[in-house]
Amino acid sequence: MATDSQRTTEDDAQTLFENVDVERFRDSWQGIQTAFVDDPRRAVKEADELVAVVIQNLATTFADHKKELESAWSQGEPATEDLRIALRRYRSFFNQLLSA
Repeated sequence: MATDSQRTTEDDAQTLFENVDVERFRDSWQGIQTAFVDDPRRAVKEADELVAVVIQNLATTFADHKKELESAWSQGEPATEDLRIALRRYRSFFNQLLSA
């Protein structure tokens, strides 16, 4: 049975976004924070929009993943190893959402 530290390591191995997307989101956030001084209302509006984009990006990623799984499953009974990998990915996603 895996310990909490082993689970954490496995969960950390899966990221929610590509590195390029993370950098783009962080750069956008930095610009929003900087703009707050001059126009707080606009900064909050842009923060709301950025969070919506991040959530949409995440939803699209997992919708695509689900389509891939369903497509593979329609071709026959999936291998237990494939199911284990899919479950690990979902566990990682779940744990990252709860720890955010």
